[in-house]
Amino acid sequence: MTGSILMMLIPPRFRRSPARSRLTQHVPRVAAAWSAVLFLLLAALVAPAGPAFSQAADPATRELVNALGKGSFSDTEKQIGRLAETGNPAVVMALEALSEGDLYVRKSDALVVIGKRAGGAYALTDPLTGENLGTQSGGALDKIRVNNRLRRTIRAALGGLTLRAADATTRRQAAEAIFKARDADAVPALDAAIAAETDTSVARLMREARAAAVLASDSPTEEKIAAIDTLAERGDRDALSLLTAVTNGAQAELHEAASAATARIQKLQAAWDTARNIWFGLSLGSVLLLAAIGLAITFGVMGVINMAHGEMVMLGAYTTFVIQNLFRTLAPEFFDYSLLVALPAAFLVAGLVGVGIERGIIRFLHNRPLETLLATWGVSLVLQQAVRSIFGPTNQEVGNPAFMSGAFEIGQLTITYNRLWILVFALVVFATLLIAMKFTRFGLNVRAVTQNRRMAASMGIRTPWVDALTFGLGSGIAGIAGVALSQIDNVSPNLGQSYIIDSFMVVVFGGVGNLWGTLLGAMTLGIANKFLEPFAGAVLAKILVLVFIILFIQKRPRGLFAQKGRAVES
Repeated sequence: MTGSILMMLIPPRFRRSPARSRLTQHVPRVAAAWSAVLFLLLAALVAPAGPAFSQAADPATRELVNALGKGSFSDTEKQIGRLAETGNPAVVMALEALSEGDLYVRKSDALVVIGKRAGGAYALTDPLTGENLGTQSGGALDKIRVNNRLRRTIRAALGGLTLRAADATTRRQAAEAIFKARDADAVPALDAAIAAETDTSVARLMREARAAAVLASDSPTEEKIAAIDTLAERGDRDALSLLTAVTNGAQAELHEAASAATARIQKLQAAWDTARNIWFGLSLGSVLLLAAIGLAITFGVMGVINMAHGEMVMLGAYTTFVIQNLFRTLAPEFFDYSLLVALPAAFLVAGLVGVGIERGIIRFLHNRPLETLLATWGVSLVLQQAVRSIFGPTNQEVGNPAFMSGAFEIGQLTITYNRLWILVFALVVFATLLIAMKFTRFGLNVRAVTQNRRMAASMGIRTPWVDALTFGLGSGIAGIAGVALSQIDNVSPNLGQSYIIDSFMVVVFGGVGNLWGTLLGAMTLGIANKFLEPFAGAVLAKILVLVFIILFIQKRPRGLFAQKGRAVES
């Protein structure tokens, strides 16, 4: 038959040609080959969809799973333990479904199945093979109920099943799950896993999980004391809570050992809390530095109280939003490079707006600080409303590139990459600006105008253009601060208002127009805020910092590092 089909497939001009005799000689062999191909295709079509369906579940395991639907909560707990003892990874699906409340007993044949609501019925799945078992009405099923105790038991069982997994991350997660569950029955499985573990960090986690399980068991006192020492070496808050529970126990030897271990952990925690507050303070200080460094330049050179400085930060953040949307639309594969484009774009946008504000408004209000304050406050309201009209009043989504996502740990200190990069970026901006001010002609002109405007003008320096470029530079730096802040804060029309007061405090505290004073002031206020917040709360901490600055200015009106020069000192 296949030969006849092949003859039909041969074009008519070949059938009538002299080559027909030679072609038909090969038809039987070609037909045999096509027969084999068709057979394989037919076999593939009727074969099961996946390997899980091609293998029948182990009868003994099936019997254990079906027993989950019988008896009380205590009986179910025992069955979970028996399933975990099999070490069969096929039971993971059943246990996870049981924990989520998706395991049912089919009344017609007492088969335990996974049920997911699909409209008015339930879509059934085999809990061991994943095979589709059709649909069933809710009245034909009995739900296997679970409580919190069973869920803890399931977590421990799942952890035991994955303690010997090939992937180190899976084994690590299993050890952590057992540590949290504190299941005494997991000790034998942990002993076997520890003996076979080759990864030192995973083995340490397994030993800590075993120590937690031993404390929850009826093991001898000596073994529990050794477990207390293991948890004391761990030294985190989870270990502290475990040992605190032991400290409240009745056994004198355990109470003494746990008390000593608790004291050790509390001292260690106090040190890590200090390190954590310093890190959070430096992180906040880097944000304040970025927001205030541009203000320090304009305030120092021109004496302008620029209430629209926060809106320059906001414009930088929205520029980042626009650039990222363009990358998502036109070149999503290069999204991680969007910030490299957003930085110069934000600097230009905010800088040009700043030059426009200076040339259009501020240059007419020199030596009238109150009027510049009111004028720039009005500009800030106009810019906020313009952004609301264009982008809307709600927060906008700005993504983190891959290199700024995630975190790493140093001991018990978790450091996020976005905060770390912002700190590095703030220091790079500070160093770049410092070099520009010290070693360029523009920086020399700025310093001359800052120290004595009239003398600088007499020496031929075009002070109006220095004012315009300085204001543009300060605004541009605020714009790139907005790029950084978009990675850790909500991008909204009110973004800049969150930092304007803190920026002025940093500038006044550090010394008007002094970059080193701005750096020291930002880091000092950031760390002070984070040390005060645990005791006073975020709002009261800011109030206390403000009171401190007011008292400090009473003693040093020019800040930590006062500018020097005849005009400044007169």
